[in-house]
Amino acid sequence: MKIFQREQRSLFGEILDWMLTPLLLLWPVSLALTWLVAQSIAGKPFDRALEFNVQALAQLVTVQSQRVVFNLPQPARELLRADDSDLVYYQVLGPGGEFLSGERDFPHPPEEETPVPGETRLRDEEMRGLDVRVAYTWVRLELPGAPVSLVQVAETREKRSVLATEIIKGVMLPQFVILPMAVLLVWLALVRGIKPLSQLEERIRARKPDDLSPLDDKTVPLEVAPLVSSVNDLLTRLKDSIATQKRFLADAAHQLKTPLAGLRMQADLAQREQFNAEELKQSLKQIGRSSIRATHTVNQLLALARAESSGQSIARQPCDLAALTMETVRDFLPRALERHIDLGYDGAQPGAPGATLQGNPTLLKELIRNLIDNAIAYTPSDAQHPGVVTARVLADPYGQVLVLQVEDSGPGIPASERELVLQPFYRSLGTNVDGSGLGLPIVLEIARQHAATLELEDAHPGVTPPGTRVNVRFVLSPA
Repeated sequence: MKIFQREQRSLFGEILDWMLTPLLLLWPVSLALTWLVAQSIAGKPFDRALEFNVQALAQLVTVQSQRVVFNLPQPARELLRADDSDLVYYQVLGPGGEFLSGERDFPHPPEEETPVPGETRLRDEEMRGLDVRVAYTWVRLELPGAPVSLVQVAETREKRSVLATEIIKGVMLPQFVILPMAVLLVWLALVRGIKPLSQLEERIRARKPDDLSPLDDKTVPLEVAPLVSSVNDLLTRLKDSIATQKRFLADAAHQLKTPLAGLRMQADLAQREQFNAEELKQSLKQIGRSSIRATHTVNQLLALARAESSGQSIARQPCDLAALTMETVRDFLPRALERHIDLGYDGAQPGAPGATLQGNPTLLKELIRNLIDNAIAYTPSDAQHPGVVTARVLADPYGQVLVLQVEDSGPGIPASERELVLQPFYRSLGTNVDGSGLGLPIVLEIARQHAATLELEDAHPGVTPPGTRVNVRFVLSPA
């Protein structure tokens, strides 16, 4: 039981998350930006009113008898106090900073500011515990030394906040309706968008187990077409593999039928009462030969199945092809001597440069064994005319090529049959040699597993018999 088992991911849920998460995260950002914009928009008309008021008060600052005088009529004073929502304060200072009129506790402008007569400026301040917006300007006086007088008007921010809130309400309230509708539309769009996947799933589920025909990739979206193409490729390879297995099993059953039938016939004959000892001995010999043939066929079938099932997952390691070939030649020496065949090795020695390749030693040795076994089996030989079988390894370290050759002095393979003998269970007529017809197909499959090429040719062209030479060419990987 897996404690931390991870749930299967949903494509629909993942796309929905990636679409809605940014939307929900951007919504608060939109609220904050709208609040800032609303504050700016709401403040502009009130800032203009403050600037107008400070300029109007600045016109009331005059010089009389070399004295700075500020005369604020009562109607103007009442007008400044007439706001129902906000409090309005003002202050007028003389050229020496002396108080002329207004609020004595009015905050002063920053000391680092340079007075510019006639220019109206704005700033945020706090007065009597309230946040206020201040407009201020300097007035040039007609006195010696060009002195200036400071005029300031402040207003609390109640009206600004109310207007900003109204703007935000007007903008945000529709979003509370639009956002759920957007989520619903996104959900409906996703349901519609992945519907072809559901239809494809239904089509696959409705198929019969033996239906391996390709899927129609014209009725699926472009984004799903590569997936369908890959599935079709897999179905094609699976169909070919199943066909190969069926053909292989049928051929194997046919090949095993003959030795098994011979075993049964000889056993039935041996059980007859009129059989004498000599006839019984001959039947037992036939049984032995049939069992050897059946065993050889089964071994070849297993070797071919092992070679075909290895695929790209075979374990690879550095293999000295010369050492493997010499070892296999030594294993076949007793059989070669029994048949009066001159079996030998020629070519690169173990450890020579370029004689090592990356491969599977078990499969490579099986390849060499089948080549030598075929050469011995199909080479006529007796004490007076011994046959010759030679295994050879040719290394070219500069060209990154390694070649394995096995040649014999047998009757050779006609050019018209060289493609056929590479097919399972095919055997040339007229050879009178017991075999399964699987040796060269095994060699071909192992060569493919190692990205090697297989070539059949006459060992001695123009000579009778021409013999056979099998070349297995390996391309070495750069170090």
